[in-house]
Amino acid sequence: MIKRFSKCVREYKLPSILSALFVSLEVVMEVLIPFEMADMLDFGIYAGDMNFVIKSGITLIVYACLVILFGNLAGRCASTASCGFSKNLRHDMYYNIQNFSFSNIDKFSTSSLITRMTTDVQNVQMAYLMLIRMAFRSPIMMIISSIFAFRIYPKLALVFVGCLPFIAGGLFFIMKKTHPIFKRVFKRYDVLNRNVQENLRGIRVVKSFIREQHEADKFDETSESIRKDFTHAETNIAWNGPLMQICSYACMILVSWLGAQAIVASGNNPDLGLTTGMLMSLITYSMQILMSVMMLSVLFVMITISRESAERIHEVLIEESNLKNGEDPVYEVPDGSIKFENVFFSYSEKSEKNCLDNVCLDIKSGETVGIIGGTGSSKSTLVQMIPRLYDVTEGSVSVGGIDVRKYDLETLRDSVAMVLQKNVLFSGTVRENLLWGNENATQEEIEHACELAQAAPFINEMPEKYETYIEQGGSNVSGGQKQRLCIARALLKKPKVLILDDSTSAVDTKTDALIRKAFAKEIPDTTKIIIAQRVSSVQDADKIIILDAGKIVAMGKHEELLETSEIYREVYESQMKGGLSDE
Repeated sequence: MIKRFSKCVREYKLPSILSALFVSLEVVMEVLIPFEMADMLDFGIYAGDMNFVIKSGITLIVYACLVILFGNLAGRCASTASCGFSKNLRHDMYYNIQNFSFSNIDKFSTSSLITRMTTDVQNVQMAYLMLIRMAFRSPIMMIISSIFAFRIYPKLALVFVGCLPFIAGGLFFIMKKTHPIFKRVFKRYDVLNRNVQENLRGIRVVKSFIREQHEADKFDETSESIRKDFTHAETNIAWNGPLMQICSYACMILVSWLGAQAIVASGNNPDLGLTTGMLMSLITYSMQILMSVMMLSVLFVMITISRESAERIHEVLIEESNLKNGEDPVYEVPDGSIKFENVFFSYSEKSEKNCLDNVCLDIKSGETVGIIGGTGSSKSTLVQMIPRLYDVTEGSVSVGGIDVRKYDLETLRDSVAMVLQKNVLFSGTVRENLLWGNENATQEEIEHACELAQAAPFINEMPEKYETYIEQGGSNVSGGQKQRLCIARALLKKPKVLILDDSTSAVDTKTDALIRKAFAKEIPDTTKIIIAQRVSSVQDADKIIILDAGKIVAMGKHEELLETSEIYREVYESQMKGGLSDE
């Protein structure tokens, strides 16, 4: 994990190294100050040598100025390095997520990925900031202060050594008790983010069913569970303070008591033992040593909090898409012909039942194919095999006579345009949303695609036409308008295969018929697969497929299926009675 994280430092290695260097210089200057003060007290003030006092005073001022300078530089470098490190972490996570297949996304969930890229990265950023400062400052301070303390009076310096095992044992116990709690907390953060995401996305449904209080209670319940866990964890961590204080005061009392006895015994003579100036330096060094230990304990707390965050981030960074290009990928799709050969598929390896069960299907290039079936009959699953959004469990799917697994993924998906059930528009202008289909499309091509998708009439009625701003998720356009914009976006790709996954459900039957008529006239060479609930949307197709429980139970033209398929006939008759025909 550390090796993988170190790759995210990249261009911020220099600030990280400089931060450690400046921290080291800052510590050296701080340690020299008590030593110089002891000499000024013993050889200047007590000896009555004002020249020595002035000389020592100037030296102390220089040391203090250097401490401020090096401390400031260390802080600036550490801030730059930690912010840059978190930026690279988010960058690497985001771009790795872009390569995830649908099954990888299903594994983590959207809310969990958001938490990992925000809260978890922030925790790791703070830990890195403290690492490149405290992790260098505290040990160096402890080592150099201990060396000077042993140099002044070794017997008293042993007091600090005797204190360390108690501190180390206490910190280990706190860490062991606290880490499992933080592990649980971050999982609950995922739940909290999911609740917020669902509430905001479905705000209209929440309000229409008057479920605001229910959603508020659900949010409060999750927030309260996080509060309780954090309180429990912080209560454990709070023992760190008293532990440090007890050890600090115990050391101070012992140093003062034993030091006073040594001064009395030596008569304040440096040649015979300990002096007042030396004792003052020892007390200062004891404070520096104990403060270093305290800073290490704070660092330990931050690492305890960020450890679980780091593990969660690492999971995303090392996750590899299960959809990859082969050794020698094909970079050209010959045509839009599609063939399913004994295809079986299941979303989970543990699942006992397949979503697709021995599907065999042959579609010629340029054909229009309709797919009808009940809810849960795996209509969407079937077409998701074509652009290789998932890989089949058994069998094979071919496009243009070549197995989809042999294609370069980008090449395949560029040749297959898919308008999903859940239509998504992004915040930006109408033009910017349409250019997702082809970023180099001309205005003429954009307008032509919109005419085919029957989107041009309502776009031209908008205040700024193609420059009209679309809110996030397309909240300022109707469901039918959103669907037509998504169809136009797909057409701009000029695909060899066009898949409409129930993507005209929100438009009226007349507009639906006009869209299909435009497709037949303007893109005859494009293979068109239409998933629909309305028979009228597929009755003119070259072939209609009836799916049930992941199996093809009937296939043929409209007239044939009326005679041979009871399911198709029942659906047709029920819809005709409901007045859902084109007429």
